[in-house]
Amino acid sequence: MRLPLSPVLPLLAVSAFLSAAAPPADPRQELLDAMVAELTRNHQQLQLKGHEPPYFMSYQLKDYDQYVIGARYGALFTDGTSHDRRLSVDVRVGSYEFDSSVPEELDFLVSTKGTSYFARPDGPIDDSPVALRTALWLLTDERYKSALAQFLKKKGENVYTVEDPKRPPSFSKEKPNAYAQPPVAYPFDRERWRKVARTLSARFNRHPELFDSDVRITADKVMRLFVSTEGSRIVTEETLYGLHITAVTRAEDGQLLDDSRNYYSPTEAGLPDEKTLLEATDKVIAELLELRKAPAIDPYTGPAILAPEASGVLFHEVLGHRLEGHRQDDDREGKTFRGQEGKQILPAFLSIHDDPTVRELNGERLNGYYLYDEEGVKAQRVALVEKGVLRNYLLSRQPVEGFLQSNGHGRSQGPQRPVARMANLLVESSKQVSDEELKKQLIAEAKRQGKPYGLIIRDITGGNTNTSTYGYQAFKGVPRMVYRVDVRDGKETLVRGVEIVGTPLSAVNRVLASGRRQGVFNGFCGAESGMVPVSTVAPAMLLQEIELQRTMEGKDRPPILTSPAAASQPDAKR
Repeated sequence: MRLPLSPVLPLLAVSAFLSAAAPPADPRQELLDAMVAELTRNHQQLQLKGHEPPYFMSYQLKDYDQYVIGARYGALFTDGTSHDRRLSVDVRVGSYEFDSSVPEELDFLVSTKGTSYFARPDGPIDDSPVALRTALWLLTDERYKSALAQFLKKKGENVYTVEDPKRPPSFSKEKPNAYAQPPVAYPFDRERWRKVARTLSARFNRHPELFDSDVRITADKVMRLFVSTEGSRIVTEETLYGLHITAVTRAEDGQLLDDSRNYYSPTEAGLPDEKTLLEATDKVIAELLELRKAPAIDPYTGPAILAPEASGVLFHEVLGHRLEGHRQDDDREGKTFRGQEGKQILPAFLSIHDDPTVRELNGERLNGYYLYDEEGVKAQRVALVEKGVLRNYLLSRQPVEGFLQSNGHGRSQGPQRPVARMANLLVESSKQVSDEELKKQLIAEAKRQGKPYGLIIRDITGGNTNTSTYGYQAFKGVPRMVYRVDVRDGKETLVRGVEIVGTPLSAVNRVLASGRRQGVFNGFCGAESGMVPVSTVAPAMLLQEIELQRTMEGKDRPPILTSPAAASQPDAKR
């Protein structure tokens, strides 16, 4: 069945829509007009004789601008800019109840059969309406043929499948949105950041033990145009500035050790000043020198405190990914929490929300902020767990049994197909104590278990998790600054050489208490639809039991000779 274009924002209204938020000469207007024109033409005319036409189509253009400056050993190694445009085309055959959609990797297997050419998802970087329409035309033709083949395949497979009266629709019906964000400023003081990169990277030259380092400064701007046959017309612009300081060394036993500081901001002015960056660089150096001397710890099972940033990573990996909607109906997934709605899955003092509408919390900007997701749905706050009880899932336009509407979490990188993803995951606790009291409780719990020490994990590099049915339902975190707390006197000793492992249900149900201060972990998360910016906000957590296994042991020798950069320092030993 061919559905009419929504009258909410017809083609003739597009110019007025965009000009209300942008100057008359705004090139975005001409690009949007071209996208709507080609969308309308294909929606009205595209149909293979004897077969169904598309019932839904959407086009998305992402315009990427980037500056990147990178330095090592006091000199620039990278200093460049890039500009490209990527196109996403979604063509669906059938109906909202049952359509051609399948996971992207399965769609690829069907679409590649008998095909000798693939349309490239690149858009013209010139503001050429004809070139843009032609690129969209070719992609649309390819996507329609693939959707039609997939739809016929799905209909055939239904012959052998038992009917499921609870099967959710293929695609949710959503209200169309019209929004044009004013252009966002994108300054970049290139000379300043060149100087900063050289200065910070030269700081490492004084320490030959740190044999490699990198200082990288990036500025990214993404302008997004989205149109659909339902009537959505969306124009957004986002900027993200990043500054990353990284260094590596080896312990005497050969273990590779790394440390870093990462800063993100939606504005250039939001990045730290030079004094703060020098202090951060010196802190990275000091921590790595301490880690080189720290003893390697044996595998451990017992109580531990996870500092706020580490606690956030735990909930991101253990819980967040398992509450992404598409994982609840995919037979390749473990479906850890499917059917648990309304049931207790966490201690009653914990609640978890995901809110992409929060741009800043306690003075710190959050990476996961956005206005509309990649499917044109307005970003929404979602209560996932309330007082330990599962209430909802992160949802794209792929419905889940009992949850038939998107809550604005369909996200992707570049032209990849959106799926439900986290944005700003917020963990809240009603059982809060001071840091001092949390440490006392750690020591008391370690004594109760007969352990000579507990652990405090103050920093973590990130983590990963397996949610599929292939392999164990498990997660792993990579702690960086781990301290052993002696139960006799509370003395803290830095240790190294372990990583956090565990199973999700066991880990999250062993939280005993939390701290009061919320910490922010900003970064990027990789999954089926690519890398997307995310944040996790959480307090420190005391876990009754956590398991740490030994990391891969390195036996490589450090460099034999002193580096020329270190040898060139005034106080270097010749």
